[in-house]
Amino acid sequence: MTHTCAILDFAAAPHVLPSAVRADALRLLGDTLAVMAAGAASDDAAKVKAALSPQSVCPELAEGLSFSSATGKERNAPSTSSGQTGLGDTAFLNGFAIHCLEWDAVHEGAVVHALSVVTAALLASSHREDGCDANDFLTALAVGVDIASGLGIAATGPMRFFRPATAGVIGAALAVARLEGLSRAQMADVLGLAYSFAGGTMQAHAEASIALPLQIGRAAQAAVQPVDMARAGLNGPHDALEGPFGYSALIEPLNLVRYTPTLGQIWRINEVSIKPFPSGRASHGALGALAFLPIACAGKERLAGIAAIDLHAPPLIARLVGRPWRADMTPAYARLCLAFLAPLMLRDSVIDPRVFTPASFTDPAIARLAAQVRVHDDGNPDANAMTPQRLVVTLTDGSTIERAIPATLGSLAAPMDAVTAATKYALCRALAGDCDQRIFDDPLGYATSPSSSP
Repeated sequence: MTHTCAILDFAAAPHVLPSAVRADALRLLGDTLAVMAAGAASDDAAKVKAALSPQSVCPELAEGLSFSSATGKERNAPSTSSGQTGLGDTAFLNGFAIHCLEWDAVHEGAVVHALSVVTAALLASSHREDGCDANDFLTALAVGVDIASGLGIAATGPMRFFRPATAGVIGAALAVARLEGLSRAQMADVLGLAYSFAGGTMQAHAEASIALPLQIGRAAQAAVQPVDMARAGLNGPHDALEGPFGYSALIEPLNLVRYTPTLGQIWRINEVSIKPFPSGRASHGALGALAFLPIACAGKERLAGIAAIDLHAPPLIARLVGRPWRADMTPAYARLCLAFLAPLMLRDSVIDPRVFTPASFTDPAIARLAAQVRVHDDGNPDANAMTPQRLVVTLTDGSTIERAIPATLGSLAAPMDAVTAATKYALCRALAGDCDQRIFDDPLGYATSPSSSP
């Protein structure tokens, strides 16, 4: 049996989720929807929505185009002028909102935001169908997250393409196919078509462009379209992962034996980490340590007492968040800039997206310390490793505070405490403003019973 066949068999199998897997699926769904609600209220999300506004789509889609609500219940929704369906637009908006604040859950070993594309696509599908069975939704979510994570686990080198999108589109497409009742044979076409539609590179990350969450949105959109196409009888390549021009040959090398032998035995959704701060995951080791630094003073007084911050970490950390402070940075850049985030954490004791403004970027106290934040490659040979790390804070009196960081805050090995978790969700709710409160109070009901919305 090929690895591709094993993945398709897993996607189509009649699973009954173990209680711990179901609990984590429900917990991570709640986290993802909270982050989505916060992201949907952002300025950048408003721009994306404007780009898909009634003025830029055909008249038939003018009503109801909004985050997390289908533009229509008909399976064959009208096409926009760009060829996208209403369902695709909804999935796109959902995916962008989930990732645009860099607050979405991540499988660290896979380096994949494993919930983002999968949840965005499933939510759009459920809302188009006016709801679905709750257990079916959670099972599809767990299966999709597993496959997206598994492709990351199987990767053998550093990312060139944006793995959360390229792996995410395949996991999400098979999750939607499962939720909508496609057969095992049709899923083979769905996988091939999802691979054919895959895209997104690390250039967006290198430049800290808003294209990064746009790539998540596009992946969610590309995940729902193959399901309708396969249902209509259109086929896709059937050796999309292992073929001569497949995922492993062109996107990144895969050693699928790292993943497929444990399918259905180890559920990868149990391994997903929650992000306490709205910033790149690679910043969270240092930020978690700085949040609990034993310095009595607060605010700018705390900044004044620190001369330098040195982080010794695997090469992936420098690659993802080691970029220099810039006075003219954008919020997208700031979310991926440890040189800015570290002083901000020391000043505010929280990372609040509302202060990602020119006033904070050019704050003299932050700018001074930002110039002294350094990320050092510790020589870890694993191109996908995020830990261990070591933080050294040098005070202005010459003394130092050192902290070993064996695990990133929010991971299974270093879970958030109740206060940190409550702080995250309170901030999400505050940012979300006037949204459907079931997102926070009943996330599963929101996902599976849209007609019950107030």
